Amino acid sequence: MDPVVIPILVAALVVVFLVASSVRVVPQARRYNIERFGRYRRTLQPGLNFVVPVADRINTKLDVREQVYSSDPKPVITEDNLVVNIDTVLYYQITDPRAAAYEVSDYLQAIDQLTVTTLRNVIGGMDLEETLTSREEINARLRTVLDDATGKWGIRVNRVEIKAIDPPHSIKEAMEKQMRAERDKRAAILHAEGERQAKILTAEGTRQSDILEAQGTQQAMILRADGEAQAVERVFQAVHRNNADAKVLAYKYLETLPHLANSDNNTFWVIPGELTEAVRTVTTAFGDKSAASLPPSAPATAPEADEEPAEGGEGGTPELEAGGPPALDAVAAAVEAAKEADAAVNEAKAEAAEAASSAQAPKLNRKKPTGGQKTEE
Repeated sequence: MDPVVIPILVAALVVVFLVASSVRVVPQARRYNIERFGRYRRTLQPGLNFVVPVADRINTKLDVREQVYSSDPKPVITEDNLVVNIDTVLYYQITDPRAAAYEVSDYLQAIDQLTVTTLRNVIGGMDLEETLTSREEINARLRTVLDDATGKWGIRVNRVEIKAIDPPHSIKEAMEKQMRAERDKRAAILHAEGERQAKILTAEGTRQSDILEAQGTQQAMILRADGEAQAVERVFQAVHRNNADAKVLAYKYLETLPHLANSDNNTFWVIPGELTEAVRTVTTAFGDKSAASLPPSAPATAPEADEEPAEGGEGGTPELEAGGPPALDAVAAAVEAAKEADAAVNEAKAEAAEAASSAQAPKLNRKKPTGGQKTEE
């Protein structure tokens, strides 16, 4: 080989190496810190960059995208002296690659330790109940402290979240019992409220039902009383328009008396004081017919006894003298008198029916009795 070619090849290789060393391609969302002779020179941006071969070298390569860092559970003591383990999740982003590389040796470890210290300061002033229910407040205070501290490191903390808060096992059991007791209490209260509402609604329904039933009974009694009053008024007007005989009224009075004892529960019933007067009126009405219908075999002293009644008699009933006819004639006379009384009762009923049917007539028609006897007005 020609001795001149060898130096040329060596020189060409050196030139190629120097050119390759001077060219740097930086990917998107990456930042390269360049040092020249051990001193920070500049930060390469994404794209094609040229550096001085041999003099410049890349110190650190940083990713400027938002990063997620999950720390291990850290024990923290609350205000009521309970140890809880807290896991945190940190969302951060590098805003200044030079500061992130030269202001702190390990920014992840620094952020982790700062997070633990801040958690202990914040949760140390809270009890367990407040710690479990104040996650938003803890997150806000953590973010404020971390953002202020990491600003000089070229890092921005976007968000801090508490992933889990684990109290001791005994505390978990006590909390479960407390929550179970609270739920049982709420269930008992809701059940009692439901029964109370049900009883109130039932009472309201019963009250409304009783009121409506009482109003219905009242209206029925009023209507029934009005109907009876109108019926009595019509009967009274019909009786007075037709000028009914006192004998007919007395007979109807006696006819109504048996209805007083119709009920099965009646063990006794009271006879009104007007009964004597009604009996006297009916007796007076049928007295002459009984006397006139005596049999022909009656003794001659019977008319005299009829004309002169015994002392204390009311209806003129004939008395039998001691020397009267035999007992057989007396029995026949009594039977005949009973038949005449029945006929008189039937006649009175007929007169009452005629008086009721002729309610519009000005006067009550008088009916002549059979056998030539006259009716007493």
